[in-house]
Amino acid sequence: MVAATLLIIVVAVGAAGYVRFEHWHWFDALYMTVTTITTIGGGEPTPLDVPGKWWTMGVVAFGFGTLTYTVLALVGYVIEGHLGREVEERRMRRRVARMRDHFILCGFGRVGREIAYDFTAEGIPFVVIDINADSLDRAAREGFTVMSGNAADVATLQAAGVEHARGLVTAVDSDADNLYVTLSARVLRPDLFIVARANRGDAEPKLRLAGANRVISPYTIGGRRMASLAMRPTAVEFVDTVLSANNGQLLLEDLTIGADSAWVGRALAELFPDGDEAFPLALKRAGEMHFRPPTDTLLQPGDELVVAGPPAAIRALEQRL
Repeated sequence: MVAATLLIIVVAVGAAGYVRFEHWHWFDALYMTVTTITTIGGGEPTPLDVPGKWWTMGVVAFGFGTLTYTVLALVGYVIEGHLGREVEERRMRRRVARMRDHFILCGFGRVGREIAYDFTAEGIPFVVIDINADSLDRAAREGFTVMSGNAADVATLQAAGVEHARGLVTAVDSDADNLYVTLSARVLRPDLFIVARANRGDAEPKLRLAGANRVISPYTIGGRRMASLAMRPTAVEFVDTVLSANNGQLLLEDLTIGADSAWVGRALAELFPDGDEAFPLALKRAGEMHFRPPTDTLLQPGDELVVAGPPAAIRALEQRL
């Protein structure tokens, strides 16, 4: 950019000099300057006098040097891959602009990578935001949609399509960064579902105050999981199997009753008729979890159902809703 600007300045000054000293037309002056700088030579529109010859020598000295510097800078720019990266970045931004009902994943470290793998296994569209170039390169090599930038910046979140996103997961190593990301996302989308990572115990209440719907501590979860595996390995293995995206026998899914749903006011038994392989495990209403709700429970707007069943039965249930 600097080299191109210098070249334009040299050409403009050179042409102005010919207009000033030789009283040429601007086009003739520009033609003379360009042919002189490129050393092509095309002859003078009119014979040069002494000031014009001195000016030409100056244009050759400064102009050819500037042109050489510009060409070398352009070649280096292409060879180092900057041009390719810019083209790829624009392609990614166009892809993100077309995304709907996707997740925004902030941070592609060890935790973020595992989240990306699970999203991919579930077939859920998502975009990775990270400020670290190495992390973005790793994510891009694995075929993920990536965007460079600070996720705490409003402009970055808007470029990632936060207005059309299904949810946001911030898994940055810094609690302060996760806090800022949560605040920015909550300001832009008051109804956005946000899951935040907490690295220290005192960060969890702060993240909730900032607007996170769920706060997860990898260290706490990891410790509980290890203890559970030690005490009840078969039960944990069963839950892992049910939650696995590759499981073809039994799936665990959560479904929400919308405010305009035709099922509002109808009994749970109508949604799960006799012989249906899908069955409700729990109903969450007004923040309270009810396990194995009675079949005569009337559905209300905002009810969240946790259901289990074979993949085909779950998909049929989603269609009914």
